[in-house]
Amino acid sequence: MSRRDLLCDTAIQILAVQGGRGLTHRAIDREAGVPIGTTKNYFPTREAILEAAAARMTALHRTAVDRLRETTPADISPSDVAELYPALLHRAVADDPTQMLAMVELYLEAVRRPGVRAALSGMVLANAEAAAGLQQAAGLPSTVRDTGLLDAYFLGVAISLLALPADTLQTVGLDDPYALGIGVFSATAPGTADTPPRRRPAQPG
Repeated sequence: MSRRDLLCDTAIQILAVQGGRGLTHRAIDREAGVPIGTTKNYFPTREAILEAAAARMTALHRTAVDRLRETTPADISPSDVAELYPALLHRAVADDPTQMLAMVELYLEAVRRPGVRAALSGMVLANAEAAAGLQQAAGLPSTVRDTGLLDAYFLGVAISLLALPADTLQTVGLDDPYALGIGVFSATAPGTADTPPRRRPAQPG
């Protein structure tokens, strides 16, 4: 891993754990274990750090999607693709919420910082294009508009699962992550609204 990537990964971790207020040049230097001043040499301003973090998240996502495409069977079906979204939601919320939490912070920063907004735009477009390609491989006529909406739904659901207490999630019907993952896919993928999922994993007792 290059030093630049190390600093970006550290910035993402800090955003996820401490929020935007904790993201400083010195904090990255300390967490990355590099000499004080290193981060400022690579990224002179805080906005430059945020832009680089967004670009790094985009690159990581593209790498993951490329790996997924390489291992995608030729006979992949819409139901196979649908099953990915509960798994992605579980990973984003339960397994390792680092990326999701950092993304939320980047969205907040983008409201006030044009440079971060541009970098975030690149990440959103890359995600939507990758998802559209995967769905098209399954024979769905999905467009970037469809998968862009899917990503927006997915983000909103993930934020709710991360931020709200269990009793509130239950009251408003957001207490079944598997159904939510299938739901965001079915709501946006053309022709799948009435298609049931292939299988449903056993619920923990």
